[in-house]
Amino acid sequence: MRAGYGRAVIAFLAMVTLAACGDKGAPQLMNLRSGQGPDEFAIVPPKPLEMPEDLSALPDPTPGGFSRTDRNPEAEAAVALGGNPSAAGGIPAGDSALYAHSARFGVEGGIRATLASEDLEWRRDNNGRVLERLFNVNVYYKAYRKQRLDQQAELARWRALGVRNPSAPPRKPDEE
Repeated sequence: MRAGYGRAVIAFLAMVTLAACGDKGAPQLMNLRSGQGPDEFAIVPPKPLEMPEDLSALPDPTPGGFSRTDRNPEAEAAVALGGNPSAAGGIPAGDSALYAHSARFGVEGGIRATLASEDLEWRRDNNGRVLERLFNVNVYYKAYRKQRLDQQAELARWRALGVRNPSAPPRKPDEE
């Protein structure tokens, strides 16, 4: 009986040790993993086939090239939002004043890389305890708790300033 208890303790300690030595890559605070199954977002259905008005206007087939039924999600999103897919990239002429105003204090060229490295450091420092990692517990909300916006306090602040705004959802019972 006593030997079985000792083995159970040793097995538990071995599991905890192995969990602590786990993946040393970027911490996955949300614990989102696709698993072994297919990724349904990787499958893009083609456009429906249609008969062109002039068959001589069809392009010559090119191996590995694009087909008229291939999807272009970026261009389709631009059209759906009322934009011009050929004008992608760069700053539109109508937005140049907005860009100049937002860049009036200077623009850091490598801001995305800087933010990515700072966020990675933050996630490593707030990766959760050993048992949280062992049992794949979501520690995202706990790690970013100090940085979240209190929507009720912000709503009260804006209303005190006299700014019209929509209401926020009511406070949940478990919110402080």
